[in-house]
Amino acid sequence: MRTIKIFVLLLYFPSYFLFAQKYNPQFDAEELKFYLGYLASEELQGRLPGTDGDKKAAEYIRSKFKEAGVSLLGDKGFQPFEITTGITAGKNNSFYIGDTLFSLGTDYTPLSFSGNGSLQAEVIFAGYGFSIHSDTLNWDDYAGMDVEEKWVMLFRADPDLDNPASPYSQYNTDRYKVMNAMDHGAAGVLFINPIDFDASDQLELIKPQRGIGATKIPVVQVKRHIAEKLIINGDPDLKSVEESYKTYPQCQSFRTKQVVNCTVDLVPTKVTTMNVIGMKKGKSDEIIVLGAHYDHLGKGGESSRAPGVNAVHYGADDNASGVGMLIEMAQRFSRETPERTVVYIAFGAEEMGLLGSSYFVDHSLIDLKKVKAMINLDMVGRLNSDRSLLISGTGTATQTDSLIRIGMDSTAFSISKSPGGTGPSDHSSFYSAGIPVLFFTTGIHDQYHTPEDMPELINYNGMVDLGNNIYELLGYYLNSDQVITFQETLEPQGDRMRRRMKVTLGIVPDFAENIQGMGVAGVRAGGPAYAGGILKGDIIKAIDGKEVTNIYDYMNRMGSYSTGQQITVEVLRGDQKIVLLIQL
Repeated sequence: MRTIKIFVLLLYFPSYFLFAQKYNPQFDAEELKFYLGYLASEELQGRLPGTDGDKKAAEYIRSKFKEAGVSLLGDKGFQPFEITTGITAGKNNSFYIGDTLFSLGTDYTPLSFSGNGSLQAEVIFAGYGFSIHSDTLNWDDYAGMDVEEKWVMLFRADPDLDNPASPYSQYNTDRYKVMNAMDHGAAGVLFINPIDFDASDQLELIKPQRGIGATKIPVVQVKRHIAEKLIINGDPDLKSVEESYKTYPQCQSFRTKQVVNCTVDLVPTKVTTMNVIGMKKGKSDEIIVLGAHYDHLGKGGESSRAPGVNAVHYGADDNASGVGMLIEMAQRFSRETPERTVVYIAFGAEEMGLLGSSYFVDHSLIDLKKVKAMINLDMVGRLNSDRSLLISGTGTATQTDSLIRIGMDSTAFSISKSPGGTGPSDHSSFYSAGIPVLFFTTGIHDQYHTPEDMPELINYNGMVDLGNNIYELLGYYLNSDQVITFQETLEPQGDRMRRRMKVTLGIVPDFAENIQGMGVAGVRAGGPAYAGGILKGDIIKAIDGKEVTNIYDYMNRMGSYSTGQQITVEVLRGDQKIVLLIQL
């Protein structure tokens, strides 16, 4: 009778219970399918940081670490940290012209990167907000205008929008115009949509900010009918003003003689997410870190490649695949005692800017000086028929190529190597801390960052092949007595930054929240910053005496310089302000 009861109970136990009791210590396609089936399930709703699905994913990973017998670090395996996931309008927003109160969301809206505060001041119309002084173009909308402690009202974009070679493209972003207005002493900015830019005159949505983009002054978009009210008293109407720039593209600024009294109140939404961390103690205190991020996009948002679609982005390849391989690796090493210690980390909030790995490096639960290498798994589930595999970070240690040659079956894959240690995944945070890294990925595909990245498209047998190879390689990292020596690599700038700037300092930005300035997470050997004395950990506060409050200010400031120029860069190093001369 007892035997019958046990048999009946087993029939109703979920399959994960059976895996919990006795798992296969080898890489197994069915186990991987099981892990990814849960992590990329409807129940977890895309694992958006701070949500219930995010927490369930973290708890699931922790349970698998426990089953593999690893020691849990931090708070029972969790390292919680707070992030900003959104921003909303508070209760105290208002906009007056004289005694007339206008409606938030109908007549005006603060832009997402606006500073909070109140300003009652005259409005100066300053055209497109340009201050361009070059060999081919001289246009200064602030020439002869006193905008000190006043509002400036500006057209968005530029008067040459249809021209891909427009000379204004470097100066036409909202953020650049706000920075330029502040340089001239303005205390607030009002933006207007030109007809050519948006004939429907839609107000911007208040979008999430990640703690690195807010400016110091109120920045508000107003509908055209409000702008019309501000240029009465005999001045030309708004349409005529806009048209005039097409025939005479030069400064046409004027005083409106109108006063706006506006209060901006934006409230950040903060949530808690976490890293999940386990450790398998080796014979020595030297450490190899194996990591993969577990968060994804929820139901879409700005990072989705399916704009406007409100649907679960399952993230099977990105990056349930990396987490599944991480869990399998913890199981595989569960019955071994390697020479070096291995630390397994499932990072949170990677999709929001490597926030989890940055937090771990800044608040490490282990001695980073003992970390000999970090291996990152991100999108490892779509090995194609060509068996293409990208390994980045191969130049970050002098011994990497020989370890890969010994530890992996190079004939099993079509391997492309990239020496650089930075990139859009969590290994970059460790490279910036002076740690050799390796980043494995089977690459981008059409379903990347869309709702179609689903478990049924994963190549599970390919994951097994790749996992077995990485296991062998990790074994060499853990058990070889070979010294692993960090070296810096020449790092290419990202496409977005390169488009905005003709020259760069050669630094790795720090995306941590609440930095007042431009944080330096790393300095490229041989670059202008390296030669000029900028160090990792510095915070750039000004360039040529002009304030830098975030990465956007940095990009816009640098966009005005060319190779061969000398600039001064003011940095905060600890409590000390230092001004450095940099040759570009």
